[in-house]
Amino acid sequence: MQLTPSQANDFAGMPLAYLRQEYPNHIMHLLNDDGDVLPPRALHPIFYGCFDWHSAVHGYWLLLRCVRLFPELPCRNAIVALFDEHVTAENVATELAYFNAPFRASFERPYGYGWLLALAQELKQSALPQAAAWYETLLPLTQDIRARLMDYLSKLTYPIRVGTHYNTAFALALGLDYARTLEDSELEEAILGAANRFYLNDRHYPAHYEPGGDEYVSGALTEALLMSKVADNFPQWFDNFLPEVGAIAALMNPAEVSDRADPKIAHLDGLNLSRAWCMKHIAGALPENHPAQAALADAAARHLAASVPHVVGSHYSGGHWLASFALLALE
Repeated sequence: MQLTPSQANDFAGMPLAYLRQEYPNHIMHLLNDDGDVLPPRALHPIFYGCFDWHSAVHGYWLLLRCVRLFPELPCRNAIVALFDEHVTAENVATELAYFNAPFRASFERPYGYGWLLALAQELKQSALPQAAAWYETLLPLTQDIRARLMDYLSKLTYPIRVGTHYNTAFALALGLDYARTLEDSELEEAILGAANRFYLNDRHYPAHYEPGGDEYVSGALTEALLMSKVADNFPQWFDNFLPEVGAIAALMNPAEVSDRADPKIAHLDGLNLSRAWCMKHIAGALPENHPAQAALADAAARHLAASVPHVVGSHYSGGHWLASFALLALE
């Protein structure tokens, strides 16, 4: 299954609508005083839509990625108008001030950090003539998030392996791609050091316990995806980490999604899509004769078939974010 221009346009239509949709909103908000009792649009004038902050961030990422993949995308002009409307110096200053208020050191850490850097990377790589100005406008927030990630890695003693927003490997994989694209050697070295410290000696990961009931990334496969970008001898590392991966039924078979209107159970469609993304990249990092290649390719196809048809037109519980994961999986 390959991404088509029609699919990309349909995917882009979702954040184009939802990035201006303020409610319902799952706001994760620490109040310091009565003055912090504000609606989402006032707190986050760029990233107030798509139900929550991080989903708004990767909604913008999706729009840029779709235009990069398909420059003649029918909704191209609508995407430019949305960025022009929201990515202003005043709005960026408000977003930045939110992060720097007292007691908000852990806001969107690390998932939102990774996606904000991915958005900055797309702005840097975009061929849209307006993108350079948007990149510069967003730069104060990008630099702040970069510094926060560096600080976080300097004091994180143990990796977080859960299959939700706190997963360390997912954010590091996005951050590493940003660092390499921007030739940010300091950030790259910090991420490489953390990845090796956390994961290099992992053996026999208990992937048969996956998935949990509200996971949208696989702890096992996300870690392997990151290490495919890090480990000097990735095939040997992978064989030690997930020996006989094709036999791990719980990992290789798509998760069952019993209720796509339930915001937590709907995470499992995202799990299927993010697993497919990881499986394709992991298979590509293994030698052609590796016994896991065929099993990963087959499993990726089954995961895509299980969840891609449910992305466009989905209930808002999944619709506010799933297109980004479908794009990752289908590229």
